[in-house]
Amino acid sequence: MRGADGPLMLLCGTANPELGRKIAEDVGVPLAPMEITRFADGEYDVKIGESVRGHDVFVIQPTCPPVNENYMELFVTLDALRRASAARINAVLPYYGYQRKEKKTRARDPISAKLMANFLQVAGAERMIVLDLHAEAIQGFFDIPVDALTASKILASHIRSRHGRQPLVIVSPDVGGTARARAIARLLECPLAIIDKRRPRDDDIEVLNVIGDVRDSRCVVVDDLISTASTLAGAATALRAGGAVSVDVLATHGVLSNGALRKIDEADVDEVVVTDSIPLSPEGQRNPKVSQVSVAPLIAEAIVRIHEGRSVSALFR
Repeated sequence: MRGADGPLMLLCGTANPELGRKIAEDVGVPLAPMEITRFADGEYDVKIGESVRGHDVFVIQPTCPPVNENYMELFVTLDALRRASAARINAVLPYYGYQRKEKKTRARDPISAKLMANFLQVAGAERMIVLDLHAEAIQGFFDIPVDALTASKILASHIRSRHGRQPLVIVSPDVGGTARARAIARLLECPLAIIDKRRPRDDDIEVLNVIGDVRDSRCVVVDDLISTASTLAGAATALRAGGAVSVDVLATHGVLSNGALRKIDEADVDEVVVTDSIPLSPEGQRNPKVSQVSVAPLIAEAIVRIHEGRSVSALFR
């Protein structure tokens, strides 16, 4: 497959090889060989097994936990491609690490999402493909093209197949996520509710009240990621108290850190659905409440469209 920037080449880092394999199958191009090793002191070394000169290269590497290691591996890979004269270097980050620090909330805070954008560009990225950013403004941190995809259609399709045509209420777990939840509500033609919450400290929440009528309703909470699961547990409690008869949770990124699976087990939720932007741990795969859907077809279609110089916005219609 050849585009304006040379033949298409796919590379995949070690963060999520299964997703990389699925994307390659959907694109119809095999993953190029790449050996990633570490020196005795932990430093990364990358050896790309074939010439990349004149190729349109897409590197698939979600920067999920361990975030720092996966970023460093990606930086070294991008540098290798730049020095090997790739025609264009596209970084595909199904999960963008450090994205939750996109602004200063207190004095002397870093803006880590912007720092990562700087690192990626300096390392050699010339175009980005990302999925469901925590804040849409992060696109503006880059001085290169950014294609920001969304898994909304994939998640909405799963909910429709699970609940059929039964009436649902889509719930945003906070005011900031209203646009994301509204997109799902529009796809499913459902009403929207919002949970008003306060976060007294990082990774902890205090639910205040539910804005909207959820009594006798099947509720679906929509968020961009699940980290400690405190948000979904608090949301489920508030919705049940408001009379909801069932509670499902949708999130693109299943970070699931710091005892999240235990909180999911204890929470009054029926199902938690995440995508494979981040690989599930063996414990997550065995958890009966956790389901996973794949974003490989979406990312593969975006890669093909970008390579062929076609519109990516058509994926959102």
